[in-house]
Amino acid sequence: MKRVLVTGASGFVGKRLCEHLENRGYDVARVVRRADNAKNNTYSVGNIGPDTHWEAIVTDVDVVVHLAARVHVMDDNTAEPLAEYRRVNVNGTEKLALAAAGAGVRRFIYVSTIKVNGEATFGQPFFATDTPHPVDDYARSKLEAELSLQRIAADRGFEVVIVRPPLVYGPGVKANFLRLFNWVGRGVPFPFLSIANSRSLVALDNLVDLLTLCVTHPQAAGKVLLVSDDEDVSTAELIRRIASHMGKRARMVAIPVNILQGVARLFGKQAVIERLTGSLQVDISDTKEALNWRPPVTLDDALGETVTWYQSQQ
Repeated sequence: MKRVLVTGASGFVGKRLCEHLENRGYDVARVVRRADNAKNNTYSVGNIGPDTHWEAIVTDVDVVVHLAARVHVMDDNTAEPLAEYRRVNVNGTEKLALAAAGAGVRRFIYVSTIKVNGEATFGQPFFATDTPHPVDDYARSKLEAELSLQRIAADRGFEVVIVRPPLVYGPGVKANFLRLFNWVGRGVPFPFLSIANSRSLVALDNLVDLLTLCVTHPQAAGKVLLVSDDEDVSTAELIRRIASHMGKRARMVAIPVNILQGVARLFGKQAVIERLTGSLQVDISDTKEALNWRPPVTLDDALGETVTWYQSQQ
């Protein structure tokens, strides 16, 4: 039985991943931030950074799945945001990786972000082989962590797998995706009828399935893997599907994108409108071919499960 250490184990992805791994017979050790989340085989480490002590935690671990991170913050008021991202996402990851390598951990799976590739696509999807083009401090820190892990792997001789997901959704989702559900549920009219964008998403269960496969698959070693549901949708179509699962009619009006962008600038919400009206597509053909993997859950089924969860919370 392999022992798998999962950081960020109390988070949105971490909870489901730990359950999935245990259901498949893995011995799972959880790393969480706060002691009140601690239970057997769980380690509370506080805020991860360059001073975190990992040596006792990584002993007898075969594989690390590193989910914990300082995530993207829309309105970051930190005096030096990049330095803070680096402290957690770069220095904290390096400290864990070095301890893991020293303890004989065989494989280190790092969950990065598609934002390493860039913020938007224009007619051609992102590929794992693209030259990285991070735009914000969060994405820059994730790329720096990727590069550092690859250097440590080369020096210490352990295997690194990097997974770059786009927006992850599913039961328990928060932030903007949850707000979208709230707006659809309230019958808010959306100004996206004329927007013909295309975006890749990944269902929580699809991401978890791929991460579980990466624990053992020999072809995953050394790879940068993109992941999605392998079905892209426009913002308008996404809203229609959510509304359909809710048993509601999607209310949509057509407003030109330049007007939406102008209004967004007035309220400092340019980034939100860019995501809602722009495209971000990923090509996962390399992932499918290398690992002989297909997303087990369709986008529509995953949206239906998420709606069922959402309605149970109301």
